[in-house]
Amino acid sequence: MEDALLITYFGSLCVLFAFGLHGLVMIYYYHKTQKIDHKPSASLGDVPVVTVQLPFYNELYVVDRLVQAVCAMDYPKDKLEIQLLDDSTDETVDLSRRLAAQYSAQGFDIKHIHRTNRQGYKAGALKEGLAVARGEYVAIFDADFVPKPDFLKKTIPYFVDEKVGMVQTRWEHLNEEYSFLTRAQALALDGHFVIEQQIRHKAGFFINFNGTAGVWRKSTIEDAGNWHSDTLAEDLDLSYRAQLRGWRFVFLNDVTSPAELPADINSLKTQQFRWTKGAVETAKKLLPSVWKSDLSIKHKLECTVHLTSNIVFPFIMLVAFLNVPLVIIKNKVAGYDAFFSLMSIFVLASISTFLFYMYAQRAIHLDWRRRLLLFPVFMAGSMGLAVNNTRAVLEALIGKKTEFKRTPKYRIEQGSDEWKKKKYVQKKVGWIVVIEIALAAYFVFGIATSINYLELAAIPFQLMFLFGFGTIGVMSLRHALGR
Repeated sequence: MEDALLITYFGSLCVLFAFGLHGLVMIYYYHKTQKIDHKPSASLGDVPVVTVQLPFYNELYVVDRLVQAVCAMDYPKDKLEIQLLDDSTDETVDLSRRLAAQYSAQGFDIKHIHRTNRQGYKAGALKEGLAVARGEYVAIFDADFVPKPDFLKKTIPYFVDEKVGMVQTRWEHLNEEYSFLTRAQALALDGHFVIEQQIRHKAGFFINFNGTAGVWRKSTIEDAGNWHSDTLAEDLDLSYRAQLRGWRFVFLNDVTSPAELPADINSLKTQQFRWTKGAVETAKKLLPSVWKSDLSIKHKLECTVHLTSNIVFPFIMLVAFLNVPLVIIKNKVAGYDAFFSLMSIFVLASISTFLFYMYAQRAIHLDWRRRLLLFPVFMAGSMGLAVNNTRAVLEALIGKKTEFKRTPKYRIEQGSDEWKKKKYVQKKVGWIVVIEIALAAYFVFGIATSINYLELAAIPFQLMFLFGFGTIGVMSLRHALGR
């Protein structure tokens, strides 16, 4: 029995160690590619027609902010088409219809396209809009974004290269300072964009369209097979299919698009579940094509890490659950001293993760040292979300299909803004919350056990698990009750 537990624990740590050390690979390429600066080699000449697609579903609080920002773009009206891809079933329909009429009267080519069946969810809405779009290029913004006036002027020139199929901009955060929750999300997203997206682009690896705040060449979407709705990550899916067809993507770290971060934990869980499950579904769908392609082994390996990184969550759960029994085994069963000494090397993965986020913060913020003080909270929160995200991974692996659940937005921009009494707040508390709180109680026992055996090295990790599971579980209850 002890051997089986130790092997499972060791194997799980190896998986986490491998993905953790990938952060060092990214940092290596960060230094190697630092001087690379991709700029348009020429101008496009004539100003092209651009279609801006705005897909949304029941976004009563933010759709007017989005439409206003898009109509304020510094781009010729006769070259701009705006599609309100409205799948809503509430008052948002009337509001968006009025907005379309209002801006149409001002001379904008703006269309309200309302579907009642939600077939294909976001992917279906984008596909239907694309079929009637008159633009050569298609910009896409989710409802929580507020694009800047110069967005198109800074992105469209990159399409002078006929092989460029998509240009993605970095996300900024409208409400980063709203709470510890939003600050932790900002830390995570900055790492993804500043390190992963930027470095993969500069090093020639595949990157992904992030579902919003980017521009596609219309012919690229069509050549890659158009939008598919068989995964919850339609953006990642299309990105890989397009790049496997030979299209090149561009990421602009210095061009930013502000967006609203989820202000409540249950909205964040919904978002994380969709992103996690969708990525694993895409990995199942497209990894065989990646490995059958003519890409180099280096590129194939990077694609594999990119598509499968969410597989870590079940292994986080295993490491968490087995941590306490191993403390007991170490002190009750003889013969495993060498094994426990060997496991100290896995601390390197934590150092790698810290460096990954440190480089990201240092690259874009003058106060990066202050922001990194949040790193332990971010790590604990990431562990606390493991129950929610493990469910997503397992459902994807067994092929269970679920609907596309959008992340509710409440127009939270300042500390005084409130979301608790607004529509769309998720009131349901499921069994995931019960497991999270039970695991928090489990680590109270684990810490007591470690103190009893004087296993002081285990306590920091157990405290992190306790704080992570406990905070996520209690916050889920409080936010569902509007507190």
